[in-house]
Amino acid sequence: MMKKNVSLSALLVVALFSQQLPAAAQQAKPPEKKGPVKFKKVPIAAESFESVGVFDVNNDGYPDIVSGTLWYEGPGFWQRHVMLEEKRFDQYYDDFSTIPIDVNGDGYKDFVTGGWFGKSLRWVENPGKEKKLWMEHPITDCGNVETTYSWDVDGDGIAEIIPNTPGYPLICLRLDTVKHSFDKYTITNTQDHGLGYGDVNGDGRGDFVISKGWIEAPADRWKGKWIMHAEFDLETASVPVIVADVNGDGLTDLVAGVAHGYGLNWYEQQIDKKTKTRTWIKHAIDPFNSQYHSLMWTDIDGDGKPEVVTGKRYRAHDGGDPGEQDDLGLYYFKWNGESFTKNVISYGPYGTGKGAGLYFSVEDLRGTGRKDIIVAGKDGLCIFYNEGN
Repeated sequence: MMKKNVSLSALLVVALFSQQLPAAAQQAKPPEKKGPVKFKKVPIAAESFESVGVFDVNNDGYPDIVSGTLWYEGPGFWQRHVMLEEKRFDQYYDDFSTIPIDVNGDGYKDFVTGGWFGKSLRWVENPGKEKKLWMEHPITDCGNVETTYSWDVDGDGIAEIIPNTPGYPLICLRLDTVKHSFDKYTITNTQDHGLGYGDVNGDGRGDFVISKGWIEAPADRWKGKWIMHAEFDLETASVPVIVADVNGDGLTDLVAGVAHGYGLNWYEQQIDKKTKTRTWIKHAIDPFNSQYHSLMWTDIDGDGKPEVVTGKRYRAHDGGDPGEQDDLGLYYFKWNGESFTKNVISYGPYGTGKGAGLYFSVEDLRGTGRKDIIVAGKDGLCIFYNEGN
């Protein structure tokens, strides 16, 4: 009898343990890795403007889309409004950026643009509640504008306007909020194709990156001297060049596309501990696609870490670039700890795939907490709604 009782007790223990094992094993499993983000493509217009911005045009609380001579009313973006007439130069409109900024302080966002052919920058005035065309105001003559970006150079909360003008001085335009006009400062006497901004040397001040090197910021941005460091050659680089610590080693790196050829690369900053000499090691991200003209460094998959979002600029030189007739693509590249993993958002021939244009935007259009991608270009205007992963 005693042996039989022991045997039953042992079986009971085994049975209880076997019931608990699946739950324990399930808890011990590592969390499942999320797959790539899924996007829903929604064509908005067949216009061939190459720049698109997103801001609340009419102050109704919804983001609107602004591209070229038109703005598209949110949240549906089907109602379009004519803003102004834009001159066309062959296959281009002279509208190479859409930077939202309230220049005249009336509470309505205006925007800054410029172009290659006009060799100047201008701000376009939002008429607010008045039902009339938007008025253009000249800012400055600056040379052929590849495109224009804005960064808060002096940390006062108001972004400065910086055009990339190959062969001309690198200038910085600071908004005077009292006079409602821009003051011009020269950073360096010449630049080439490519422009970025960020803290390169870790001193807490933002520096400029151009294709032939980086320009160190002085303590006083407007009265001090900016110092050029010719430490690399980014070739015909993208605008912008991403300035960020890619590999998490505490040193700032660079990500640059080849704007008019094949390739997307990152440049790893290294500093010799003994000599304190700075060097840059080039790593290929994607050598197989061309015309990576515009890049963005942003958290597209919601994991708290930024990714590189970019794509082909369709017909950048109207048939004159390597890979011009290749399929179009829009991608995000995720750092996996050792290299970048390529994730396809859109790819295919004209009419199927979609490129990134010259100046694109990433914004949460629907209030989902996920960032959508809004791209213009000679291949049309589209929204890629972020459906998560």
